[in-house]
Amino acid sequence: MDELSEITQAATTAASLSLLEIGITAGAIAGLLVMSGFFSGSETALTATSRARMLQFERDGRKRAVIVNQLTNDRERLIGAILLGNNLVNILATALATSLFTALLGNSGVALATLVMTVLVLIFAEVLPKTWAIMNPERAAMFVAPMIRIAVAAFAPFVMTVRLIVTQTLALVTGKSDDLSISAHEEIRGTIDLHHQEQTIVKQDRDMLGGILDLKDLTVDEVMVHRKNINMLDIDLPADEIVDQVITSVHTRIPFWEDNQENIIGILHAKDILKVLKTTDQPPSEIDVRSLLTEPWFVPETTTLTDQLRAFQAEKRHFALVIDEYGALMGLVTLEDILEEIVGDILDEHDPAMTGVRPQPNGTVNVDGFVTIRDLNRAMEWDLPDEEANTIAGLVIHEAQTIPSPGQQFSYYGYRFEILRRFKNQITAIRITPPRTGGASPMPEPLAEARN
Repeated sequence: MDELSEITQAATTAASLSLLEIGITAGAIAGLLVMSGFFSGSETALTATSRARMLQFERDGRKRAVIVNQLTNDRERLIGAILLGNNLVNILATALATSLFTALLGNSGVALATLVMTVLVLIFAEVLPKTWAIMNPERAAMFVAPMIRIAVAAFAPFVMTVRLIVTQTLALVTGKSDDLSISAHEEIRGTIDLHHQEQTIVKQDRDMLGGILDLKDLTVDEVMVHRKNINMLDIDLPADEIVDQVITSVHTRIPFWEDNQENIIGILHAKDILKVLKTTDQPPSEIDVRSLLTEPWFVPETTTLTDQLRAFQAEKRHFALVIDEYGALMGLVTLEDILEEIVGDILDEHDPAMTGVRPQPNGTVNVDGFVTIRDLNRAMEWDLPDEEANTIAGLVIHEAQTIPSPGQQFSYYGYRFEILRRFKNQITAIRITPPRTGGASPMPEPLAEARN
């Protein structure tokens, strides 16, 4: 009897609804679904659009691109307004559908309304508009931007309230507010790596673009020529011998020291010697070399390459001596050293080709100890860490906490290092076996072997 009574009541209620009321309700539901689809598509378009391309559109004079850039400058406010609008229309559409189906079918209409609205929202308010937006996000973003700007302004007070509640809740639960945003440099680097993986950027271009981004993270002591490799001359040498060595040197700028090699008194440019020889009748033995020296320029070893590059430009110099915090000479850095971090090795007819990295037929690589980790990573496309050491020998010593002897083998970061040669306290040659997977593990492995 209860079921019969329910059916009778539903039939009576349905009869009491006019076709006009049913049509108005159905039309309202359809309109709300359209609005839901608009908010869903707008969210996808505005979050997927390229900010770089939009900035270019703005420079080209497209007014809607200006609106898009204004909206995306505060993404949290934008997303908050879109989500608020989307939830409002979805909830209202579901409520109207439930009311209509309940009036027509009784209590059983609730389940049917849920099923119908789920299908309609999924297809027409989520998948369809988001697919349209993702196919051409820039065009879609500029199409919806004026209307979304109105919604953002209208919902601003509510969004601010929601943001405050969310912030306070997170602070209460976690005790801190984590900033998960990434810097512009990291975003650009990620884009470069992504395009390289998709083979739209070749390795050389990736290395050059990455080298520019790395300048702010590298210091001059990481790229300098170490003091033991500097071609320096004693100012007290006979003038004719100095002239011979300067002319035959592969370098155009030569540091001069007096009393000891820590005391650099000046820099001699080979052009200055040649000019004296050409314009005067002085024999080389009578040239006053000291008068041709220019004042040396000392820079701290902690100077970043970005700052040093700007200093080279400002001072109009190409050559600087690097000192540590105690004023001791550490090495020298040139403009070419910094440029090579971007474009790779710059060789002329007097420079030897890059040496020190010799791949073997069995997959191992013989590396001289002086090779920098950064150069090795570039050459072999490895990912060895260079935070604690500049050279590959320095990395092994740092991880081993000792100066290993020839024949000892170690495993770090998925790579196997075998010491081939050592001269006094300097590791001169290492054999490296890369991981078979082609990538390094994120954390160093403990000492695996130490065989003599």
